[in-house]
Amino acid sequence: MTEQATGAHHPQPRARTVGHSTPAVEHVTGAKSLIRSLEEVGADTVFGIPGGAILPAYDPMMDSTKVRHILVRHEQGAGHAATGYAQATGKVGVCMATSGPGATNLVTPIADAHMDSVPLVAITGQVSSKAIGTDAFQEADIVGITMPITKHNFLVTKAEDIPRTIAEAFHIASTGRPGPVLVDIAKDALQAQTTFSWPPVLDLPGYRPVTKPHAKQIREAAKLIVQAKRPVLYVGGGVLKAHATAELKVLAELTGAPVTTTLMALGAFPDSHELHVGMPGMHGAVTAVTALQKADLLIALGARFDDRVTGKLDSFAPYAKVVHADIDPAEIGKNRAADVPIVGDAREVIADLVQAVQAEHSEGHIGDYSAWWKDLNRWRETYPLGYDQPADGSLSPQQVIQRIGQLAPEDTIYAAGVGQHQMWAAHFIDYEKPATWLNSGGAGTMGYAVPAAMGAKAGSPERTVWAIDGDGCFQMTNQELTTCALNNIPIKVAIINNGALGMVRQWQTLFYNQRYSNTVLHSGTGEGGSEPSGGTRVPDFVKLSEAMGCYAIRCESPDDLDKVIAEANAINDRPVVIDFIVHEDAMVWPMVAAGTSNDEVMAARGVRPDFGDNEDD
Repeated sequence: MTEQATGAHHPQPRARTVGHSTPAVEHVTGAKSLIRSLEEVGADTVFGIPGGAILPAYDPMMDSTKVRHILVRHEQGAGHAATGYAQATGKVGVCMATSGPGATNLVTPIADAHMDSVPLVAITGQVSSKAIGTDAFQEADIVGITMPITKHNFLVTKAEDIPRTIAEAFHIASTGRPGPVLVDIAKDALQAQTTFSWPPVLDLPGYRPVTKPHAKQIREAAKLIVQAKRPVLYVGGGVLKAHATAELKVLAELTGAPVTTTLMALGAFPDSHELHVGMPGMHGAVTAVTALQKADLLIALGARFDDRVTGKLDSFAPYAKVVHADIDPAEIGKNRAADVPIVGDAREVIADLVQAVQAEHSEGHIGDYSAWWKDLNRWRETYPLGYDQPADGSLSPQQVIQRIGQLAPEDTIYAAGVGQHQMWAAHFIDYEKPATWLNSGGAGTMGYAVPAAMGAKAGSPERTVWAIDGDGCFQMTNQELTTCALNNIPIKVAIINNGALGMVRQWQTLFYNQRYSNTVLHSGTGEGGSEPSGGTRVPDFVKLSEAMGCYAIRCESPDDLDKVIAEANAINDRPVVIDFIVHEDAMVWPMVAAGTSNDEVMAARGVRPDFGDNEDD
């Protein structure tokens, strides 16, 4: 488990009960007990595919009026859909698969959820308990396989253990630092007769997430904030997980410090707010990257000093003291030593920081950041985010994504795949509210967008959901559009189709002398850029999408851009796919090359900003 006993301030009893009491004891099968347990913990949606070992659970699920099962086309789609559901709703996502290949197909989305701290419960069938370890048909040690990528996992071989295990799985997944939990249930446990009663008694003696921060550390942090000349609020995804966005806004406006939100934290602080200086990192805004480098204090809230943010670690923020607040004590000091470590839930940490800073202000200790903001504003004006229109009149991918954001209804959810389109979606759509941006940040999983959008729409059917995908990503998981069409999940998909694995191609352009080895997607040789005969790209995404029950459009001209986006927004009775044929040479800027210092950020190709001499004052 992520959080272990740390000798912290709030010991919890060894055993506890959860949920609401169900007076009667029911005589049921283990499978029925599983479904009843899911009903009691509040699971309303399960994404999955039946198979031999999990099949006993599918019979009683058919009779449930509380649990909706959505039959996906691939178990990976089930896992990503459960993740998108969880990120959009704040509830625990649930996916289900059979033993062997069914379970191993969940490994990628489980790893993805682990990296991004998403509350997920994956339920898998296992061969009968007496056959475990015999290399039985469709047997895989999924508990062993997933041990490094789950917050915790369980192997259940007795029917009477099912309610307690499900209750514990949901509790672990959703408390402390959220994460995925796997429950592997032997087939004979599902088939056996047992009794069901609720609530069960939880027995998790070693699991004590610390939520309340230490008051002394809070006071020390507040003193550093008011003493600093160049502070930065470095905000990570933990602020969203803790539902602490309102508290963050209060803290930022109280201090007047600049705010930078990581890729996983977009929407935690309004993009339009005057204190927001952008997203940091390898492809972050120049102002955000440079602010971290020049800062004399970093207040890291629910962030983990990821390598994509820090660049070359030993050159990151060289003048800064660090206040690091995180609910997971293992993160503090892992990559960067903290001058003031704070273990606690981000919402409680920030609320306490507000009070502590107010106390400092009442004593006349108020930070003066006027010179700092003079620098920050100059950088913002000199190096804004932007892009060039292609000289040949073709579609700019940045313009496509920007217009989708500008024309979409309020409260739209955006799910992105991984690559250039992900970075453009992060930069050119404005995120004003939490739970509007879903992406695979830590694992960088291609194929995430379509199933994650499906899960988000299933969990929030009243909201518009756009998947911003690349032609490479789309070809990995587009089969879930069939699931969407058949289950009345009308997502909208924008394929940013440049005919290549765009981000890898960009690296080949910059670092491999334009040798495009196996990054061209519409050429049979994997080399060169020639179109197949007839000029039609393979596959034809419009025909493919129509075959899966979607409304599909192709857009190749800037003149048609607004019209086709408006047409997509107006259709809400089925999935919509737009194949945007965009210029293949567009690149993501700014950029910090892998392994280099953030001081070497490039605003554009061949353009390195000049910020003057670094000063440690």
